[in-house]
Parts: sequence; structure tokens; C-alpha cells
Amino acid sequence: MLERFKVPYEDQVRVPEDSLRETVAAVFEKMGVSEEDAAVGANTLTMTDLRGVETHGVSNMLRAYVQQYNQGSLNPQPNWRIISEAPATAVMDADQGLAVILGPKAMQMAIDKARDVGVGVVTMFNAGHSGGIGHHAMLAAEQDMVGFVTTAGGAQVVPTFGSVGRLGTNPIALAAPAATEPPFLFDAATSNVAGNKLGLARRVGASLLPGWITEPDGAPILEETDVRGRGEYWHLPMGGTREMGSHKGYGLALMAEVLGTMLSGALPSMVDPDGGSKHSFAAFNIAAFTDVDDFKERMDRMLRLLKETPPAPGHDRVIYPGLSEYEEIQDRRENGIPLHKEVIEWFDDICGELSIPRLRVLG
Repeated sequence: MLERFKVPYEDQVRVPEDSLRETVAAVFEKMGVSEEDAAVGANTLTMTDLRGVETHGVSNMLRAYVQQYNQGSLNPQPNWRIISEAPATAVMDADQGLAVILGPKAMQMAIDKARDVGVGVVTMFNAGHSGGIGHHAMLAAEQDMVGFVTTAGGAQVVPTFGSVGRLGTNPIALAAPAATEPPFLFDAATSNVAGNKLGLARRVGASLLPGWITEPDGAPILEETDVRGRGEYWHLPMGGTREMGSHKGYGLALMAEVLGTMLSGALPSMVDPDGGSKHSFAAFNIAAFTDVDDFKERMDRMLRLLKETPPAPGHDRVIYPGLSEYEEIQDRRENGIPLHKEVIEWFDDICGELSIPRLRVLG
């Protein structure tokens, strides 16, 4: 994550992993979520914060989920069901359940299918937010598989040359295991900047870089600008402008719609904006393609060579997707998870309101 989005040192309050898990699970339970599902949701959010993906951790998302549960737009005890199934595939109607909780269930279903037939794909519609989808992809990598996840929903990103938002930020994630190197984990929005990063920018007082957003009429803003209010901008696809490759981000966003929405038999998000989020979860069983140990050794060789690449002037090193997340986990497990003091204040308020133990802080 870019430095501009990180919590300034003077505003950081560090919390231990176990306390964050317990508090988040308690909040979910107070929303009517079962104890088992609350633990799953707390694990998704806590692991996301441990990886340093603060856009999709507790800072931005937990308060949004609480609001959605209270408004009735999220179902705390969804009667989710499989509406069609084959040996390698399944389609899940999430019954307005939060995909932060149902996503791991769908990915495990895909993993089980891949173990039987080599590849498993589960699509999900009528769902809530999925959180950081790299977490779901990693569930497959942890079981010697390649995990691939997409999500679609919303209408805040303009198509290339467009003046009105038609697509969500529609992230795509892929995870793969290695032998001794940290696993590969790619997780990125198909817009030039993830929507939740604007919330982080607003909290820490950061500006937005050129080519991230547009004027209300769709004209790209090509100079640094302050964070704007809802309705005062659109997001640009990855690339920003056509000359810089925005058609690639636009196409990738549509790919997420095809995989999660069309394969679920659901209407496109731009056609049915109230239809909830749609997701796809795929697992590729490495053993069905090649020897697992050989795969991991080849991954090591590739990832090690990337790390050994001489850095360009002004840079300390070359990293690969997943390396910084792995390093963040090690640091944050030892030293605590840094949350903004405003987020701690929100936790104090919600814990008091719900009569649950307050989040413990370090030092």
C-alpha cells in the first residue's frame, strides 16, 4: 500500500491480533450472526489487517457492515443455498449474506471439488461485500492449490470514454504457494485506485494522485486533487486514460462481471444496481497438473529471481505481489496492528453501545 494511505506514526494505536479477533467476533454476534460465522468473519477481517490491507480491514469495513446489518440490507443468518451444481462447479444464492463470511465457505467448496476433479469453481450472487478477496484466494494456496477470486458490484467506475459510472472497482485476486519463499498473492482493484482508499485518504489527510478520479462529467482529473464527496467524482479504470491503458482496466472489470455475475445467472450490476455483489471462487489443484513439490520449487526460483533484480535508481529493492503482505504479518503479529486513533474511538463507542469488552490496546 502506498505510504500516503498509511496511518501516520503519531496517529497510530497498536492492538493485539487476539483482541481484535475477539472484539470483531463479538460485534458480529451482536448483529445477530451465529458464533461460528462471527469467528469466520472476524478471521477474514483480522487477516486482512495483518496483511496491511487496511482498506478492507476493520478501519473502513466493520462500521459499514454494522450499518448495513442495522438497516436490514445484510442478512445476519442467511439461508444460503446451492441452486445448481456439477462435479466441478456450483452456483450459490447468498440470500443477502455477507461474503466476508460466506466467501471462505464458497472457496472451501471449490477446493473440495478441485481435490476430486482437478478444478473447482463456485459463483455467488445476491451477496454482501467480500472484504479483501486475497484472503479467500490464499485459502486455496494454503492447501496446495492456486486460488482465483473475482468480485463485481456497484457503479462508481466509468468505462473508457464514459461520463457515468457503470462498473464497480471489481477486484481480482490470485494466490499460489511456494516452497520456502513467501506465497505469491496478487489482489487489486480494476480501477486506478480502490474505492476504500479514498476513505483512508480522507482519514489521514492525503491527496489523490493524477488520473485516479474524474470530474462529475467524466473528464479525467490529471493533477493532484483533494478527496471529494460522494457524487462529486467517478473512479477511472486502471490506466486512467485510454492513452495510458484504461481500456485494460475496463476490460478486466467486465471480466469480473462475466465470471461472477453472468455465470451465476444474475443480471449485470449496472442493469440491476440493487442486486447485491457477485463473486467467483476458483481453485486449481496443482497435483492434477504437475508435481506439487516441483511447482513450489519453480515458484521459489521465479520469486527469488524477482527479489534479486537490481532496483532502479531511487528504490531499495524489487518485491513481488504477496511479499510485503507476508512481511506485514510478521511485524504486526509481533508488534500489534496499527489502527488510526479515530478507528479506536469508533471501537470504544460501538463496544459501549453493544455492551461488549473494549478492544485492548498495546503500550
